[in-house]
Amino acid sequence: MSREALGVAVAGFGWMGRVHTQSYLRVPHHFPQLGVRPELVAVADEVPGRAAGAAEQYGFAAAVLDWRDLATDPRIRAVSITAPNFLHRELGVALARAGKHIWIEKPVGLDAADAQAVAAAVREAGVQGAVGFNYRNAPAVAAARDLIAAGELGTVTHARFRLFSDYAAHPEGALSWRFERARGGSGVLGDLAAHGVDLVRHLLGDIDALVADTATFVTERARPTGATAGHTRAAGGELGPVENEDYVSSQLRLVSGARVVLEASRVAVGQQNNYGFEVHGTRGAVAWDFRRMGELSLSAGDGYQDLPVRTVYVGPEAGEYAAFQPGAGIAMGYDDLKVIEAYHFLRSIAEDKPYGATLDDAVHSALALDAMAQSVTSGAWVRLR
Repeated sequence: MSREALGVAVAGFGWMGRVHTQSYLRVPHHFPQLGVRPELVAVADEVPGRAAGAAEQYGFAAAVLDWRDLATDPRIRAVSITAPNFLHRELGVALARAGKHIWIEKPVGLDAADAQAVAAAVREAGVQGAVGFNYRNAPAVAAARDLIAAGELGTVTHARFRLFSDYAAHPEGALSWRFERARGGSGVLGDLAAHGVDLVRHLLGDIDALVADTATFVTERARPTGATAGHTRAAGGELGPVENEDYVSSQLRLVSGARVVLEASRVAVGQQNNYGFEVHGTRGAVAWDFRRMGELSLSAGDGYQDLPVRTVYVGPEAGEYAAFQPGAGIAMGYDDLKVIEAYHFLRSIAEDKPYGATLDDAVHSALALDAMAQSVTSGAWVRLR
């Protein structure tokens, strides 16, 4: 079939910029029915040599140091914004106003005001805006959502969502932008709890009120001497203060009446990407672990007490699984979730209607994160509605 070429660009080429780029390249392989075909037009990164290296490796037609060049390039119709958090608002607003569709990584800025500004710019410009809430794209999460919506668990009563990782556990982890208020905003709130809030809303509905507690356990880190990538270590350098939180725990009351505990840590020694949830209802329960991405633990029936738990391997009927594998039990990976995300973004452009996570979802998540920060300061419950 004939597909229209759609020029795309990437602003910021760290790890996530690479993931977005690879996702664009893979979309036509997994979703040949899509009416557009992404073409890599340009990559922008201010670190000397980084954009040029990306262009050589992946085949971008151009490499630039200044992201503003993307806004004025008529070949570019869509831009991935994978730069640090403090740049999200400036890039998102400017690129949307330039008529570019944007796929932007969470948390979309430093706070809810930033997310709202980008959402408003997207809405006013009439472009599509996608957000990097990738965990909702797991086929098993899609299957869990369908089970819950169909009433297989009865009425949801309570749930737990966890996001534990050790990426900042080493005391020699460099004092990168992620640990500074002015450039990173919140810490584990924006990094991990943002995903947790999105999963809560995606599976169970809106949050009515919450109370939260946070802590910083590694209070000083060494300043890096050069550009950082990922979670760089910097031993022996000048020490500076860690300005945002390592850990958060929050209790949520949902509009439905369900209760939720959400907990996240970036310094959980012994835990690597331990993300997941357990949802309990009046007739059953379902659980998911990202590290066993294609599985659900399901307990449902009419017995109420002493119900067995069975493992369900989701297959082609769940979410976008069929675009990757022909049968249940064949593993998918993290990068596959970003391919699904890229597909939703490009489909939104092709059909001029939103698919997947949008800027509105980013705003809802950011409002919850701001409420958590407010609750930590006041020690009180905060209403979101």
